[in-house]
Amino acid sequence: MDLEQLHLTEPVGQALAALGWTGDDPRVRDAVPTAARGHNLAVVAPPGAAYGGPAVAGLVSRLSGGSAAGPALVLCPEPELEEWCGLVAALLSGTGLRLEAARGTGRATRRLRGNDADVVVTTPEIMAALAVRGALKGETLRAIVIAGPDRWAGADALVSLMQDVPHDCQRIVLASAAEQAAELVERYARRALLLGSETIHQVPGAVRTVGVSWDRRAPALGALLEVLDPRSLTVWTADRAAHAAIAAVLPVGDDSIHIVTGDAPRSNVVVAFDPPDSPRLGQLLQAGEVVLLVPPGTERYVERIAGTRRPLRIPGLLEAAADAAVTRRSTIARAIDAGRPERALFTLAPLFERYDATAVAAALYDLWVDAGAAAPQPAGAAAAPDLPATAKLFVGVGKSDGATPNDLVAVLTKEVRVARETIGRIEIREAYSLIELPAPEVERIASALNGATIRRKRVVARVDRGPARPASRAGGRAR
Repeated sequence: MDLEQLHLTEPVGQALAALGWTGDDPRVRDAVPTAARGHNLAVVAPPGAAYGGPAVAGLVSRLSGGSAAGPALVLCPEPELEEWCGLVAALLSGTGLRLEAARGTGRATRRLRGNDADVVVTTPEIMAALAVRGALKGETLRAIVIAGPDRWAGADALVSLMQDVPHDCQRIVLASAAEQAAELVERYARRALLLGSETIHQVPGAVRTVGVSWDRRAPALGALLEVLDPRSLTVWTADRAAHAAIAAVLPVGDDSIHIVTGDAPRSNVVVAFDPPDSPRLGQLLQAGEVVLLVPPGTERYVERIAGTRRPLRIPGLLEAAADAAVTRRSTIARAIDAGRPERALFTLAPLFERYDATAVAAALYDLWVDAGAAAPQPAGAAAAPDLPATAKLFVGVGKSDGATPNDLVAVLTKEVRVARETIGRIEIREAYSLIELPAPEVERIASALNGATIRRKRVVARVDRGPARPASRAGGRAR
């Protein structure tokens, strides 16, 4: 079947074909027209940007044919950001749509405020920071792609954003488990077409696994070739996006090496460059000894599809991990040597009474690494733009409920433990209230206040996504 028969514009159809997708693929036949018509869609597929091609192609084709204002947002796990940026950039080629690959907040804030981006690809953490700055507003979104939420550090940012997303905003969910996709459809994408909902099953047979970052997969193939020295090698990929990078690290002109996207031919060793689904893994195991590359965030998925796994060490990868560990230890040591961390010790003292100090340190380390541990910024490096001094908290109680500023101050100070002097201007509207609070604390306060009772009403609390006002005089009240 011709891709253009599936409601794709010519540039998008050509880009999808260049990635190796055809109109005969069931994923393409179902996902492309659904997304291209603007319907909500949920796709169950293995982790990774490669499997998002058909759905995103349909979305891009719809965007390129419309004139509505507002960007589309693609949210993905932080380790997969570059993969998703590459996929979306390939599909946007020739459409005239403008991409913002938001790896930080500085450039993205400027472009979003200037309406200079049609599709924004970023992580939930950066999205939350852009929302706090007032650069990204849920009510302006034309579409949102929620990719791999099971591999996000947390879903709080998504919950807050989706409260403001308009009803006609298209929602596309990409999840690696059917049960999670169904839950997200129920919560965020009602009446979405659910594709690929078959249960994941473990495939009999042993596989070798290699832990490697997403961007180091191609170089790892060269090292694998040296370690295993197979008589024949097949590298299987979900799409063709990485074929050039793979070919660059493998011997040129060797007829015993194949790079494929469909069925793998019989080989001594078959390397799955992307995580395969259960049927594909079964086919690869019939073709030869299978090695799975396992990027961060795909470990649990691999456990679900591969019953017997044997880790394989590639020289250089372990050494790189050891170097990273040394760097982090040095960062911690410098922080200790720089002075006495009284504030941290005061916070942690109760935990030391309940848990062993090493357990507390290990938990903090995991949180630090998950948040993206970084070495101190070199002197003279450009500083990131300052966050606004205050942000507004939306509370779902207002004049119609009989609420007063004193009610709000009381619940904040007594139940949420907010210092009275940090509460700024309070605006009581007919059905809701807005409260100025310190920007760094407003997410925590919203989470703690959500569900509290004010004037016998359980309230919804969230960060207001409008631009924050300059800091007002402490304790100021609007009555």
